[in-house]
Amino acid sequence: MRIVIAGGGTGGHTSAALAVAAILRRGGDTDIRWIGSHDGLEATRAPEAGLIFHPIATGKLRRYWDRRNISDLLLNVPAGFLQSWLLLRRLHPALLFATGGFVSVPPSLAARALGIPVVVHEQTSVPGLANRLTGRWAERIAVSFPVRGDVFPPERVVLTGNPLRPTLRDGSSEAAFARFGFDPGLPLVYVTGGAQGSHRINRAVGEALPQLLLFCQILHQCGDNRETGDRLWLQDRALALPPALKPRFAVRPWVGEELRDVYAAAALCIGRSGAGTVNECCQLGVPALFVPLPGTSGDEQTANARLVADAGGAVVLPQSELEPETLTAAVRRLLDDREALAAMGARARSLALPDAAERLARLILEVARP
Repeated sequence: MRIVIAGGGTGGHTSAALAVAAILRRGGDTDIRWIGSHDGLEATRAPEAGLIFHPIATGKLRRYWDRRNISDLLLNVPAGFLQSWLLLRRLHPALLFATGGFVSVPPSLAARALGIPVVVHEQTSVPGLANRLTGRWAERIAVSFPVRGDVFPPERVVLTGNPLRPTLRDGSSEAAFARFGFDPGLPLVYVTGGAQGSHRINRAVGEALPQLLLFCQILHQCGDNRETGDRLWLQDRALALPPALKPRFAVRPWVGEELRDVYAAAALCIGRSGAGTVNECCQLGVPALFVPLPGTSGDEQTANARLVADAGGAVVLPQSELEPETLTAAVRRLLDDREALAAMGARARSLALPDAAERLARLILEVARP
């Protein structure tokens, strides 16, 4: 049986699809192909996982005026649809699994034209525009959280949860402390802005380092945005630290396979509240201080963060209130009560469905037409 995955652009869309692909390939009788963008995260992650990858032309769904909207609508979208139609006609898959992001729309349209069933997976608590479109003709819409209102036809909605990469469950806190030269007796805070990093979080943490490092140690995943220069700026901030505090801070543009060890060691995560980060913290029971990215479609990051905070598994610090002083005070309050922090992690874990990848794989096989 051949299944085609369509989606990507962000770590959340890519990681969930990789987790499902791993389950589907266990039996050895399922051929998985991936359609994605030329320069998205999926273009490297899918081949690294041993999957055959087919890049197509793509664009972006923007709800504001931008001249690139014209070229996307007139050139990239039609080109992506044609490329997807030719690919799917040749591959003749039993099903197309759309994980979200604009790149999933042209393949989903092509699948509909060819009569190939589509299963859509929505990761956030507020469905994105791409999935709102593809959900109109998908046979099933798998959701990570109960969806309110009539966004999707309720008879086609299935609650599956959001998959987690299996390797993230096998972390070693000892390995993390050893790798970064940290002190096992001091709380470790993991800072992340997602794959691209967050300029606002990077700068706030960097300014607060002399105060934060008095009571914790920090691994900071900052991204590598050349326009903001955050990586070099943070490295300069680290060099200016007093000698006693320098060993307590490590900055990296990204974190690879060692992420599993980082999560195992982290007492607290500070980050944006995209689907990927929220899912990882909930699945692994890591308490979080979320700083939602404002202005996203439907303000989905705030909705994601509030969902966890309402369950007692996180604290939300709006970006409008993010200053070195407010950040330091919030982190100190959380780390000073380790018992309450552990309870936060347990409440975050209560929101997750640990067998989400298996649920999605079963749903895909049920809907597929060999």
